[in-house]
Order: sequence, then structure tokens, then C-alpha cells
Amino acid sequence: MTTRRTLLAAGAGLLAAPAVNAQGSWPARPIRIIVPWPPGGSTDVLVRIYAERLQAALGANIVVENRPGAGGNIGIDATAKAAPDGYTMGIASVGHMVINRYLYSRLPYDPDRDLMPVGIAWDLPNVAVVAAQHNPARALQDFITWGKAKPQGISYGSPGVGTTPHLSGALFCARTGIEGTHVPFRGAAQTIPAMLSGDLDFALDNLASYVPVIGEGRMRALAVTSATRWPTLPDIPTMAEAGVPNFVISSWQGFVFPAGTPATVISRVSEALRAIVAEDAFKERFLRAGSLAVWTSAEDFKARAERERALWQDAVRISGARLD
Repeated sequence: MTTRRTLLAAGAGLLAAPAVNAQGSWPARPIRIIVPWPPGGSTDVLVRIYAERLQAALGANIVVENRPGAGGNIGIDATAKAAPDGYTMGIASVGHMVINRYLYSRLPYDPDRDLMPVGIAWDLPNVAVVAAQHNPARALQDFITWGKAKPQGISYGSPGVGTTPHLSGALFCARTGIEGTHVPFRGAAQTIPAMLSGDLDFALDNLASYVPVIGEGRMRALAVTSATRWPTLPDIPTMAEAGVPNFVISSWQGFVFPAGTPATVISRVSEALRAIVAEDAFKERFLRAGSLAVWTSAEDFKARAERERALWQDAVRISGARLD
């Protein structure tokens, strides 16, 4: 005999079925990627390269939405607070996942609780550069000697307080005993002219922004902060090779979803990214843009963020940076 309990259970199963089927048909509409920086910057450009390939891989339109402001916190907060239905993802940097918790007394989001990583998408090292016309240094140790001899110390630029170039510069000066004065700009588009005019001595800025001027010979690259030499700059030593050990720093970024997004969605996007990054043409395109396209698991993403906490907490302390 069919009981009332059996009928209720059957009814519940029928109600649950559409949700399962709907999830199984993902994606059924356009997917939004929130970029927490303005259009035209390196992050925006690299995300759009990925978006182009993800459209084909997932069979859905990808819409890139720029939500800049507050050091990227506005865009990441919008990602964290979006519906966890698989139709909103974001790009998060080491700043959002690690550094900002030490810069701000309060964040509008909790990176560990409110975001679900898909995986790291690229590694972007910093490069130590000087203007060839205004600085005699041809090696990093030459620059350190030159910097220590300057009565007022050196000035170094960055795209803003609390960015990896700012913190890298502060850490570099502390490690080498150079007196350094930080000069924040809005981006490399302002930092580079200041260096070329002789108003700024040095930068440890994102490599992607400096590839053209290094290639033209107007800037001299002294070292890269990656663990190994950069593929397109094989003659430039790492910081360790240049005499500054334990200085591996990267402005890595990765894709994230709001917490609660179905695991099946995370898995599918992860596998799509893995296949895209395996393409030689795609990797070459990223290298030309000054970045290394990579794939990691969500677990590796979380582990790296955890591993780098001590480094960035110390860098923030040394820099004295605070954003409230």
C-alpha cells in the first residue's frame, strides 16, 4: 500500500529533479567575470584573453565587467556577494587573497570564507629596473652600491600603496640597507615617464608593463623576482642570482567564484582552464604580454595563499602601509 509518507518522499524527489537537471545544463546563459581593476590594465587584458578561450570551451558567452576601486576590494566584494549559481566569477590577486587583510583593519569580504578558488591563472613577477640614461648601474649589486652612496637615499615608484611593487620596493630597501622613499603613482603609465625623465631612481614593478621599454633599451632590467629566469629575458638574473636571496615574489592572480557555487561548476571551469593553458599558442601569447599562464588546482591556490602570508605580513609591516 502506498503510504502518505511514500507519496511525500516521491513528491520531494520530483521537486528536486529540476534543480539537478538545471545544474546539469550549466551554462545556460552568459557568464560574468568581474575584474576589480579599470579597463585596459594588465589584469583586464589578460582576463579578456582567457575569456575569449573560455567562451569556446564552455559554450557560453563571457561578459567581462570592470568594477574598480578601493584597491580592488569593490570588485572582489561584488564577486563574493553574487548569487552562487555559477554565472558570476571574478579574478582575485595575491593582494585580495593575502595582502589586504594586513593593509585594512576591516575588509567587506573574508577571502577564506566568501570565495571559492578555481585555480591560479597566471604568474607575473616584478622586475628591478632603472632608466638607462640616468643610472650607471648595469647589475643589481652596482645599483645597491650606488644607492647606499646617495646622501638622501633613493626614490622608488609603484602603482599605489600596498601593491606588490610598493611592498617589494620596501622589502628590497630593508634587505639591502638602502634608504628608500616610496613614490606612489596610479600605474606604470605614470611611473615609467618619471623614471625616464630622471625624477625617479628605481622600480620593482610588474614585468608586463616594462617589457616594451626594456626591449627598446630605455630601461635596464637588473633582476627578476621569479624563482627562475624569465623565458623572454634569459640574460636577466633572478634576485637570488643577483645577490639578494629569498626574494621570490609574484603578482599571481586566479579565478574565484562566490562561496556556495556548485562543485560541478568549479570542476568544469578548472578543467577548461587546464586544457587552455596546455596550448602552446596560448602560453606564448601570455609570455608576449609579460606573464606566465599557469594552471593549479583549487587546493594549490589555497595552499599558496597560506604559504605567502608571512612574507606579505612582514612586507606590510616594513613598509608601514595602512589603508583604512
